[in-house]
Amino acid sequence: MTTPTDPRTPHLPNAHVHPWRRLVAVGDSFTEGLGDPEESTPGGHRGWADRVAEVLSQQAEDFAYANLAVRGKLIRQIMDDQIDSALALTPDLVTICAGGNDVLRPGTDPDEIAVQFEDAVTRLGSGGAAVVVFTGFDIGWNPVFKTFRGKIAIYNENVRAIADKHDALVADLWALKEIQGASFWSEDRLHLNPIGHHEVARLVLRTLNVANDLKPMQAPPLPERTWRQARREDFVWARTHLVPWVLRRLRHQSSGDGVLPKRPDAAPFIGGDSGV
Repeated sequence: MTTPTDPRTPHLPNAHVHPWRRLVAVGDSFTEGLGDPEESTPGGHRGWADRVAEVLSQQAEDFAYANLAVRGKLIRQIMDDQIDSALALTPDLVTICAGGNDVLRPGTDPDEIAVQFEDAVTRLGSGGAAVVVFTGFDIGWNPVFKTFRGKIAIYNENVRAIADKHDALVADLWALKEIQGASFWSEDRLHLNPIGHHEVARLVLRTLNVANDLKPMQAPPLPERTWRQARREDFVWARTHLVPWVLRRLRHQSSGDGVLPKRPDAAPFIGGDSGV
């Protein structure tokens, strides 16, 4: 269901075709697009980055896009595996969302993570590309992960300071209040669902000041449940998603082990379903 207007959507009477011709996205599962399944797309997941690339490609015939993100990656792995590959593709626009998996690990220091993040931003911008960075989500709505809210807030302040220092653009997920609820997240409660990815795509396009016709989406209300039904669902979720997530971290394993980037080369955008 869509709402007719969004007061935050920029009105661009003098809007012109955007200047970018080659977008490269790096990061983890958020950028890979998990939670937004689409069999006809590379990797079987669509996600906000594909949605942004689709809009940008419609405004430039010679536009190319690569997505090097791989689920489960820590910031050091992103730096080791993706940064040089991204630079080799000579992008003029780069997005990087990294550090979230590190922040959610107990005992990690958001300031130390930010030092690595700044190194990544510095390298990605060294070739003159515009760089878009992301703050972390406000997860105060999530009863399991809300204990990490303070660490995420500290990391976000570091991200904003790094962006200011290096003239990067900030896509502020923390301020995206409308998706702070279970109806915008997938069953695993770790990744956005298609409507959530759609709203992030709109945020990124606003950040880039790119005119587009993506409409705001309103997720359908969740069905009413009794307390007993809710607890039963929580138990199933914990057994199916939370426990494996915790065990991987205890074993120093990653859901991305053996997974390759879904769009490793900068190429004209070819997508699947262009709906929600």
